Amino acid sequence: MAQVLIRDLPEATVEQLRQRAKRHGRSLEGELRLIVTAALRPDPAELAAEMARIRAMTPQAPAAVNSTDLIREDRDR
Repeated sequence: MAQVLIRDLPEATVEQLRQRAKRHGRSLEGELRLIVTAALRPDPAELAAEMARIRAMTPQAPAAVNSTDLIREDRDR
């Protein structure tokens, strides 16, 4: 696994992170790992917007067609 070092964090920020980790029953490192990992998850709103954009590019399917009508039309030709 890789390691990351963040320099020059304000002490107040580190203290808030320590308190947050303590509230969640984790180490500071574990809490930071969770925060960084969660930041990379797709945002549901962004994901929905992307799905809508792709859906708009896809041609709409024709309305449901009754196969019996199609067969009758073919026979009548």
